[in-house]
Amino acid sequence: MLYLPLSTFRRCVADHNGEHKVKDFSCLDQFFAMAFAQLTYRESLRDIEVNLRAQARRLYHMGFRCQTISRNTLANANATRP
Repeated sequence: MLYLPLSTFRRCVADHNGEHKVKDFSCLDQFFAMAFAQLTYRESLRDIEVNLRAQARRLYHMGFRCQTISRNTLANANATRP
């Protein structure tokens, strides 16, 4: 994730109003969760949730700024964000 240009990512999020009415689970957190899912060959939201909860103490060091990630949060973010 070090190669991700954060300024470009944040500009795209701002252009598409992606952070509208978002409290805890940012677009960057969603991107990290989906990238984690692809890189570790996860196939379902439940699988992603279980594996991220197993790494709960390391989430901050992985780049996440949220405390926990639930399946409902992932589903809502994937369904409502542009």
